[in-house]
This record gives sequence, structure tokens and C-alpha cells, in this order.
Amino acid sequence: MIQKLKNLLGIGPKVNIDELIAAGAMIMDVRSRGEYLSGHVKGSVNIPLDQLGEGVKKLKNKDQAIITCCASGMRSGVAKNMLKSNGFKTVHNGGSWTNLKKHSK
Repeated sequence: MIQKLKNLLGIGPKVNIDELIAAGAMIMDVRSRGEYLSGHVKGSVNIPLDQLGEGVKKLKNKDQAIITCCASGMRSGVAKNMLKSNGFKTVHNGGSWTNLKKHSK
């Protein structure tokens, strides 16, 4: 049961976020446009979760690492699973954007 919940939320093994960012990972913020405009990680891309199905078509490189984030980690977990199911190979749930902001430069 706990593993199913972790899978649903996109919680997996710990990764080094700093290394992923240094290697060119995209930070994808899946909050609404209004939430994003109120504060976000510098250099992040805003594709709201409810638009991700259409937005994923604009992403050409399925090999680029992607770190998803939102307000708490719930929507970013859903986004991670959506991206993985659309063939993106390296996707990580970064959790809240405020926590992820500590890793960006």
C-alpha cells in the first residue's frame, strides 16, 4: 500500500538535484500560470498540469532530464507519471518549487 502511494506521488529513490541541474535538466513547474507568476524557480518552464497533455507535444527531446515541481509535490508527482507514460526517460519529482529553488542558481 505504501509503495503504491509513493508511486502515485512520484516519490522514488533520492537523486542529486544539484547534479541534474548542472547537467542541464529542465525544471518544469506545473502550477497554474497565476501561481507561477507569484514566484518560481529561475529558468523554470511553466506548463500547468491541466495543460500538460497538450504541452508535452511541444517538448522535443525525450532524453533530456526533467525535474517537475509544484506547490507541495502532489501535482508534480502526477506530472512525472504523465511524462514517463509519454516516453520521457528521466523524470524526477522535485516536490515544492520553494524547496527546489534552493538548488537553482
